[in-house]
Amino acid sequence: MFTSDFKTEPYWWDAVPREPAEPYDIPAKVDVLIVGSGYTGLHAALKTARAGRSTLVLDAQQIGYGASSRNGGQISNSIKLNLLELTKKFGTDMAAKISIEGKASRDYIESFVKEEGLDCNFKVVGRFDGAHTPKQYEKLAKTAGEDGSFMVPLADQHSELGTDFYYGGIVRPNHASIHPALYHRGLLSLVRQAGAGVGGNCKVTSIKFQNNGYLVETPTQSVQAKRVIIATNGYTTKVTPELQKRVIPIGSYIIATEELPKDVMDRLMPKNRMLCDTRKMVFYYRPSPDRKRILFGGRVSLNESDPVATAKPLRNELIRIFPELKKVKISHSWSGFVAFTFDKLMHVGRQKEMYYAMGYCGSGVGMASYLGMKIGLMAADDATGQTAFSEIPFLGRLYYQGNPWFMGPTISYYRLHDRLSL
Repeated sequence: MFTSDFKTEPYWWDAVPREPAEPYDIPAKVDVLIVGSGYTGLHAALKTARAGRSTLVLDAQQIGYGASSRNGGQISNSIKLNLLELTKKFGTDMAAKISIEGKASRDYIESFVKEEGLDCNFKVVGRFDGAHTPKQYEKLAKTAGEDGSFMVPLADQHSELGTDFYYGGIVRPNHASIHPALYHRGLLSLVRQAGAGVGGNCKVTSIKFQNNGYLVETPTQSVQAKRVIIATNGYTTKVTPELQKRVIPIGSYIIATEELPKDVMDRLMPKNRMLCDTRKMVFYYRPSPDRKRILFGGRVSLNESDPVATAKPLRNELIRIFPELKKVKISHSWSGFVAFTFDKLMHVGRQKEMYYAMGYCGSGVGMASYLGMKIGLMAADDATGQTAFSEIPFLGRLYYQGNPWFMGPTISYYRLHDRLSL
């Protein structure tokens, strides 16, 4: 099942190895201290540093170790709720603002990559969402036309995807793809060029408000910061307990196949789309940027597991969709945490001089970049940092304190839902 050089780390790291762990000289005082070195933290740091604020980014692991270098590289319009659902929840005006910002996040990352000249395989390739039942096809059809989306009936499905697993689907042409680790490396380089400090393997152990600022503790040193930005998303801890109680960390697992013949890739994925389907237990997949492998991800266990154990069930799901891959071997298998929220929306906020953006609900590439930029502007006293996501309540639940004990039952329900084709 595994190749001889099988790795339990992201395929993306082959092109961008992790930086070696080197001691970092932490300053005693900064204007802005950012916890987390992923897309959120680095986009925030770029704005504060370019605005002339002394900026320090700290991460408990290697720089960019988390979801920013582990994700599938799919970029969407980010909002899980449609306009009708948003309107019922927040009213017409706020629903429109949220919807607009979802689209803005996708446009922002494209313009950012182009303007900054980042080499990260960014391409607008569109996404095909396969309908796993005829009923789901009809449901998708009701949304056709939004953002240029169009239906692909079963008879034409092979023009988009070489499988008979689905009952047709919808193409969302504005969705894009990226090489996550190359994007992160380019962003990190810009942040350093702007003068911000970035230190990995430096865990923040406490943050205490004092004297209109914060005392930030690490295992070796303390830092005085006028402002703090929390950019931890699916890796949020009890260091910020009120935020930890509002995000649900969910492990997502991905495999990469061995290299496949060109004719196989051209037959299975002829248009280089990002790919997904309508099942509650969603699987997302894509061709690698060089079109030599398939990267296939999703959730396949009731509880968190290790990448070796999850490789087999992921491979089985891949083969269900593409039976001709029954002999395919797996070269990489890895996992990372995404953060969901109880209202399925991302959130931005401020508590005294502490800012945060998190809860991207699986749409983190575009939205973490966009909202990281927004909170960076906010922390630099720039009014253009205003966002609709800071105007909606960020609520938790009385029964939840940061440990997602309900994940097992929820996944069991989703599996039953999909099995009954509801």
